[in-house]
Amino acid sequence: MAILPERLEAGNSYPLGATWNGLGINFAVFSRHATRMQLCIFDSSGRREVHRYDLPERTDEIWHGYLPDAMPGLVYGFRAHGPYEPQHGHRFNPHKLLLDPYAKGLLGTLKWTDAVYGYRANSPRSDLSFDRRDSAPAMVKSVVMHDNFDWGDDRRPNTPWRDTVIYEAHVRGLTKLLHDVRAPERGTFAALTHPRLIEHLKRLGITAIELMPIHAFLQDRELLQKKLTNYWGYNTLSFFAVEPRYLANGDANEARMAIRRLHAAGIEVILDVVYNHTCETRETGPTVCWRGLDNASYYRLRENDRRYYADDTGTGNTLDLSNPRVLQMVMDSLRYWARSFHIDGFRFDLSVTLGRENHGFDSGSGFFDALRQDPELSQLKLIAEPWDMGPGGYQLGSHPPRFAEWNDKYRDTMRRYWRGDSGMRPEMARRLSGSADVFGHDGIRQPWASVNFIASHDGMTLQDLVSYSRKHNEANREENADGASENWSGNWGEEGPSQDPQRVALRERVKRSMLLTVFAAIGTPMLLAGDECARTQRGNNNPYCQDNETSWLDWKLARTPEQSALRDFVARLIAIRREHPVFRARQFLHGHHQLAPGVLDIDWLDERGERLSPGDWDNESGRALVMALAGEGTEQAEMACVLMNASDTALDFHLPAGFGWRVLIDSAAPETMPQDISAPTYRLADRAAAIVITTLGSRKDQLQ
Repeated sequence: MAILPERLEAGNSYPLGATWNGLGINFAVFSRHATRMQLCIFDSSGRREVHRYDLPERTDEIWHGYLPDAMPGLVYGFRAHGPYEPQHGHRFNPHKLLLDPYAKGLLGTLKWTDAVYGYRANSPRSDLSFDRRDSAPAMVKSVVMHDNFDWGDDRRPNTPWRDTVIYEAHVRGLTKLLHDVRAPERGTFAALTHPRLIEHLKRLGITAIELMPIHAFLQDRELLQKKLTNYWGYNTLSFFAVEPRYLANGDANEARMAIRRLHAAGIEVILDVVYNHTCETRETGPTVCWRGLDNASYYRLRENDRRYYADDTGTGNTLDLSNPRVLQMVMDSLRYWARSFHIDGFRFDLSVTLGRENHGFDSGSGFFDALRQDPELSQLKLIAEPWDMGPGGYQLGSHPPRFAEWNDKYRDTMRRYWRGDSGMRPEMARRLSGSADVFGHDGIRQPWASVNFIASHDGMTLQDLVSYSRKHNEANREENADGASENWSGNWGEEGPSQDPQRVALRERVKRSMLLTVFAAIGTPMLLAGDECARTQRGNNNPYCQDNETSWLDWKLARTPEQSALRDFVARLIAIRREHPVFRARQFLHGHHQLAPGVLDIDWLDERGERLSPGDWDNESGRALVMALAGEGTEQAEMACVLMNASDTALDFHLPAGFGWRVLIDSAAPETMPQDISAPTYRLADRAAAIVITTLGSRKDQLQ
């Protein structure tokens, strides 16, 4: 390490974080309420603090200083001085080393000792007490990074929303058992570049992979004590650094290379990001970054008692994006991932929290306004998880026009219909047609805003939905109290795996029927990684702490004849969706537009081929439904009928007369290839779905 000067130069207040300019490093960190800010420099191992500087200048609440001749790779942290008054929201403790909120590289891992808490652990005064032990020996350190990656001719695929098919996956879980990859690279970004994986995604027809959190995250002390780990990663330690465990060689360029190769294959990369809370949890949590820098600015505190946090996230704390500097941090983080990693979009965990102002959720909040006007970020794919745990926390359909939203109403409706619940026809029609009742009320949003899915990381897998009638989360060591109690699942007569051939065949048929309705529905389809090859979590619907075979995709299973057939069925569904634009409507359809005599843009029929009457819609025992879509085709206008039979007997479906019909796919006969139908009826097995199609004439004959 070069000889360090006695004092820092003034430097600049922008950009925030540690920035190397070729001659030295500028440091800038926000704190409104601190009275003094110190920069701590460590040796390359991070074990020894070699110098401590006061940041000499403060401009508009930004503390800053410049260290000449310093180079990338420098290891550092901050210490913030100020009042320790938890009852007033202030928790400054200069004995605690703090991460730079803008750190792009990390060194080491947090060692859980009582020294990482700002208060004396086990004190009768709890967090009102003050701890004077130095936390530096136990702390992870910040590292100065410099982006030197050559992107070459990389281009974002820019897949239109209406053509998008999303694959939700976990970097580690997707590749940990991929034995085509060298053992040290399994479970890392290096494995995402393997031709075997990219071939799998391309064969399915996936256009975008949505990765669960890759921001560096903290391992919860409570989980480690139970000999469990935080697997999902919704426990952010740094909004700018890649989780070190996902890098085989420790270099963030490994992630950039994976993204570049996915782009070359035409696959977009969407990140699941967690800007609603941090890893510091409630008031009795550790002091590792934001709490020690300026607790009262970074977090929402209770109005009537500022010692405690407003917990709208269910995790103990809530970031306050109504504070301009906190909002700036989030926006800077998003731009960093978009620019430095060429990310194609973001899925916002608990997005309602991000839109909270002092009066509650607001679709015109500062965060949404900043995002929508940003010339770069506004052009990326933006996906909301439209709920949180706070008051008025369910906001499906209330996000701004640029957003798509996870549609849990679609998820629950499909599960209930295929389970055989009564009275589901009206709700099925609303969800299959793009949920216009949710997203079409302002006349601005389009059907792609509805992200349609049967399963996601949060809940049961598709295989478990047909194998378990209740959750089995005992392995989480929370006495099976965690996770949703109602999954709208069914075991079809036997809990768990079955050796009964008839029961297995029924389960497989129901799975295929569910998948068919995902890809035939209007909206944006999303597939949970592994559902195409029957991945099971053995009934666990909340495996957030299961970094093991419970959560990992078993690629050996994926290669069995049975699961290869399921994968091929999914690929056929996606191909049908891609080849027939009628399933990718540009606008919401309401049955008001007639394309040919008696042919509406969308229509609803029963198995008799008759349009449903009000009495039919109200018939709770009716479990057969036909969605007839008519519109744009590749060469000619088309009409496609999605036949659905959730009853326990086979039914003869009468098809609209006067057309020559062709069956494209049938969940009860997955091996059957497309073929013409000679009879005016089509027999559909119980718990089955099929797609039949006909042409209406050339495009020039379509009515406008």
